Formats: sequence, C-alpha cells, structure tokens
Amino acid sequence: MGKQQDVGEPDRHNGSDTTAQQAGGDSVDARLALAQAPTTPQMTLFDLASDPSAVVRKAVAARADAPAQALRPLTRDHDRDVREAVARNPSASIANLLRLVKDADRWVRWAVAGNPACDESVRRVMSEAPDKELRGLLAETRELEPELAARLVDDVSPEVRERLATHTHDPDVIAALLADRTARVRKGLARNPRTSAEQRSALAQDPVVDVRAELVRAVELGEADLERLIDDRSVQVRLAMAKSEVVPPHVRQALVRDPDETVAGAARDFRPGSGHAPVIRAPRVGHRRSGPGSGRRGGAER
Repeated sequence: MGKQQDVGEPDRHNGSDTTAQQAGGDSVDARLALAQAPTTPQMTLFDLASDPSAVVRKAVAARADAPAQALRPLTRDHDRDVREAVARNPSASIANLLRLVKDADRWVRWAVAGNPACDESVRRVMSEAPDKELRGLLAETRELEPELAARLVDDVSPEVRERLATHTHDPDVIAALLADRTARVRKGLARNPRTSAEQRSALAQDPVVDVRAELVRAVELGEADLERLIDDRSVQVRLAMAKSEVVPPHVRQALVRDPDETVAGAARDFRPGSGHAPVIRAPRVGHRRSGPGSGRRGGAER
C-alpha cells in the first residue's frame, strides 16, 4: 500500500514542459493509460488530477500512491465516481475521509465506511450521521470502540441495532441487546455466533417465533434447548430445525416423527449442504452496480 506523498515545489518545475505535454496534449485514452501506469511520475499524477476527463481523474483518485495534493481537490470533484474513488482509496488521509463521510452523495459516504484507513474520528462522525445506512455500516465494524457501540445500542433505527446485534463481538453489547424490545434486533442476535450458552437458552425461549426459528438455523444449541424446541408450538420453528445444518442428527431423527407432515418430510429428505447452512452476512459496504439500473446520475465524461 503506497503512502500519499507531498509534491515539493522544486519538483513541480522539474521537466514541467514534458509533464504538461504528457498530461494535456494526448488523447483521453493516452492520458488514462498514463494515469494508470505504475511508473508515471508523481508530478504527472498531480497534473492529471485536474484533467478535463473524469475517467482520468478517477484513475488518479484510485491510486494508493497518488500525491496528497492531488487527492485533496478530488474530494470536491463534481463527478461522484471521482469522489467515490478517493473514498475507497486506502491511502486517503483522515482529513479527506472526514470530508467525504459528510458528502452529499450516499454512495460516497458509504464507500468511506469500507475504507481500512478509517480511524475513530471518522467512525465517530459516522455514529452521529443522520444517514441510517451509514450508521448500519458502522454497526457491522468488527473492531468498534465500546463507546460507539454503546451509542448504537440505543440507536433510533431498529435496523442499525439489528446489524449491530448480528456482528458485534462485544459481550456487553450482546447482553444489552438481548433485552431489546424489538424482535428483529433479537433475531439479529440469534444469528450471532458469539452469544453464550446462557444467552442462546434465553433466545430459545423468546416469545417471537421468528427469533426462535432464526436461532435454530444459525447456531448450535445445548441439549436441553434442543429437546424443548423439538416440541415447539410453532411449526415454523420445528421446520427450521428439520432443515438446519447445525442441528445434530439425533434431533432431526426425532423430527421425522413430527405430527406435521411438512416437518417430518423435511427431516426425512434432509441432505447436508442443501443450502440451509447459517449465513452471517458480511458487512454491506456500498457498491453500485454498473449499467442503466445502477442509479447513476450520469456517466463520467470521456
């Protein structure tokens, strides 16, 4: 990973005529190739950062070795793709990330959330942002500061709390979310493999069917919990057990005798690897799909 380098004034005038000719006199394709070439001098990259073509500017913005002076103005570029490229650049400075995390465009803000260069100061701004999705992306951060995690425990959005519940590694946060009154938050917690045996037992007795069903699909349970759930009043829970990859064979065998034929049939016909394995989704760092349906406001000019 390259570190951003400042371009000194003496270097700016060293071979400036050649640089100007390279950066401005050729076709867009030639300038793009120059912006992408690993051997292109820093001074040339600096000039290409103000290229008329957004495609060229984006190529500079994506380079981990781009000069700091080149990336700074690109954080205010009128083209969203250019700003987003800076937001994803792992060598972007904290100052640039702090500017971009407040960008008017959501895709730019969301790109900052996935940048490994983010530090606590950037995450703090994310925790206070009005953008629910940005706070949700923060909630999925593996190494989240306890203070920020505690703030998200009380987030106004159930979705943010659910995503925190699913991904957190913090025992105190898990304990706090276990008492959340919103079922979807406890459902997120049921998917979290970091819960303790006692917490799983509590979730196995949750009054909401969806929570219990999610639990048996996602994590291994103790024998006492399994025996109780075999006789669960909900067909949905018993069916989820019959299809679950994490349920022991002897439990599935017991479900073959279930009074509901759908459950009994699912237990009889179960095959390992049939697509019912628990899924803990990776953090949903925003990536736009290319093409007409991507929500793009307009293509970058060439």
